[in-house]
Amino acid sequence: MPCVAGELAALMPTMTTALYTHPDCLDHVTPAGHPEQVARLKYIEAALRDVSGLDRRDAPDCDDDDILLCHPSDYLDMLTAAAPTSGWRSLDGDTHMSPGTLRAARRAVGANVAAVDAVMSGEVDNAFVACRPPGHHAEQSTPMGFCLFGNLAIAAKHALERHGLSRVTIVDFDVHHGNGTQALLWNERRIQFFSSHQSPLWPGSGHPNETGGHNNIWNYPLEPHSGGQEMRQVYEAEIFPAIDRYQPELILVSAGFDAHAVDPLANLNWQTDDFAWLTERICDLASVHCGGRLVSTLEGGYDLRALADSVAAHVTILMERSA
Repeated sequence: MPCVAGELAALMPTMTTALYTHPDCLDHVTPAGHPEQVARLKYIEAALRDVSGLDRRDAPDCDDDDILLCHPSDYLDMLTAAAPTSGWRSLDGDTHMSPGTLRAARRAVGANVAAVDAVMSGEVDNAFVACRPPGHHAEQSTPMGFCLFGNLAIAAKHALERHGLSRVTIVDFDVHHGNGTQALLWNERRIQFFSSHQSPLWPGSGHPNETGGHNNIWNYPLEPHSGGQEMRQVYEAEIFPAIDRYQPELILVSAGFDAHAVDPLANLNWQTDDFAWLTERICDLASVHCGGRLVSTLEGGYDLRALADSVAAHVTILMERSA
């Protein structure tokens, strides 16, 4: 007698975690000694190389129309004209372009857009985008903080405009305030943006009174030298209940790992298991409110070993929740 349960199981889609990256993201080369370096992605690739079960996908190039969801056309024209044919061009004291930077930045945008498409179509439960340059500091017409395009803000607008969503939540746990995402989405009533970040610290924004045009911005400064326990208290008492009330249809994550205790650019004292805990709790909310639909994208993290370990912990939780 045929096994009906087995046949049904075979017909049901197997959900998984998608990993988006591309060799072009290694061609964004920064000056010697710059913390946002090619090695960041190489360490992540090494940490995930032997992880079985990941749905590994090439990050596609984006369309100009994707970028224009958040940035004006003259900004894209400016960056295109600024791209050097050799060496570097400095856009500010921290943000540089090499010959491969614009191509890499377009892949980062394209990967986030494609990841939203994949989770919205049900191809995968969730996704992690391991691309660079990062994006959460780029404002409408201003590259800054190592960032050119607002990768996750673009993905959020894509979800609204092209998938018809009406409630998207973004959680940014990078140690630096996501000023770019905040600026790009300041007047977007359909997006709820949370940023926990060390303060005081560059870029100097992210105060609680910065609430957006529709009370859609939520900033939670964390004291220098505070650790995972303080972070967990803020999320449990403030951020998670607010997400619960909002009932998002999709959760996006700006996953910066520079709050780690050994990171050279800041002074928070999180450990790798704090990132795992936070990932698990965000996945809980995605399971309750949006069928597990979650897209996470790489932002900061500049101690190479801590970055690799923390990303591996983050992706492991995503995979466990998609099994």
